[in-house]
Order: sequence, then C-alpha cells, then structure tokens
Amino acid sequence: MSEDNTTVTTESIQAWETFDRTTSRWGRITMLASMVFVIGGPAILAVQLDVEPSAVLGGVLAIALAFGVVWVIEPVSYFPILGPASMYQAFMIGNISNKLLPAAIVAQSAIGAKSGTKRGQLAAVLAICGAAFTHLVSLLLFVGVLGTMIVSLIPAEVTAIVQTFVLPAIMGAVIVQMLAGNPQPRIIAIAAAIGIVVVFVLTPLFPAVSSFAIAIAVAGTVILALFLPPGRKKTAAADHDEALRDVS
Repeated sequence: MSEDNTTVTTESIQAWETFDRTTSRWGRITMLASMVFVIGGPAILAVQLDVEPSAVLGGVLAIALAFGVVWVIEPVSYFPILGPASMYQAFMIGNISNKLLPAAIVAQSAIGAKSGTKRGQLAAVLAICGAAFTHLVSLLLFVGVLGTMIVSLIPAEVTAIVQTFVLPAIMGAVIVQMLAGNPQPRIIAIAAAIGIVVVFVLTPLFPAVSSFAIAIAVAGTVILALFLPPGRKKTAAADHDEALRDVS
C-alpha cells in the first residue's frame, strides 16, 4: 500500500470517527430536548385543566398495552438499515416505515450501497434529510398556503360540521384500513364485546374505573384473544394439518 493510500485511509477513518461522535452527542441532546417538550406540553395542559393523575396513567397504560411491543421491535428492525445517525433523525421526524425507511432503501439501492456499511449509513442520512425537506416544503405550500386559502373560502356552517366529524372520520378510516389489511373476525368480535361491556356495564356500575376504561378494554381484548379457544374453522384446519404431519 502506498503512502498516499495509507494517508487517505487514515483520514477517512478519523473523519468517520468524528462524524460518529458528533452525531451521537447531538443526537442524544436533541432527543432528550424533544422528549422534554413532548412531555412538558401535555403536562402543563393537564395541570391547567386539573386532569386527574389516574386519567393520565390510564391513557399511558392503554397506549403501552397497544403499542408497547412496537417500541422494542422498531428500533431493532430499523437499526441495521439506517445506522446510528439516521436512527436519531428517524425517531425525531416520525413516519419511519412509510416515508423515511423507503427513502433510505431507495437511496442505498441507487448508489449500490449495502445496508450496515458506512456508505449505506451516509446514504440513509442524506435520504432522510431530503425526505424531511420535501415533507416540510409540501406542508408549507399545500397545507399552510393553499389549505388556509381553501378554509377561508368555506362557509362557517360547513367548517363547524367538518370540525365535528373530522375525528370520527379519521379514526374510521384508520380502523377500516387496519381491518382490511389484516382481517381477524374473532379478535374484532372480542374487542367489540369487551368495549360494549366496559362502556355500558362496567363504567356505569363502577364510575371510579372510568379513567382506566380504555386500558381495561385493551387488556381484556388481549387476554381473551390469547386464551379463548379458536373457532371451528381454525380448529378443523389445525386438525387437518396435524393429521397430515402424522401421515408424513
């Protein structure tokens, strides 16, 4: 190896170590700062509105029961593709699976970089910067400018109706999308039954548990879905598969 190549290699290693230290240091700082703002804002509102601590804990518990597994799976599954620096970016920005991760994969494929390599990590960093910039510009133009113009032209009566039904419309669309993508009639029936019991039976009889109603519904659905026996069709299919295994 020539002296020039040795110098280039040494400089590259030193530059990468500097990049890694800098992104790790500022990544931790920005993540901690964002966590303070994310938690501090709702905490101030909860104090100003005299929200009971039990209601806050019930909401946190419900979210943890529904999405707690994702908190572990996502970092483990994204890290080999994105790398340390991009992980800080991704979890700061959000929309990882449907925006940032595809952008990183496309950028890596475009330059022929493998995931997990330094080249692949740099490609992911730049791709996420581009995706975030495009997103911000789109929000500024289509939501900030055009959206404000459109809303100003809509009559106040229509705006009031839209604001009343916008949350149910969004939740309904999300639920329908989830059910269409992964239909589970047995779990849907269990969730509906548990929800009806909690809302119309348990909460009126025991008003003290109203703050934990969502958490109770989620926990009850998970427990019953795990321990209740499957339906006849599933049992028959399982028996058929077992019979085939015995024959083989």
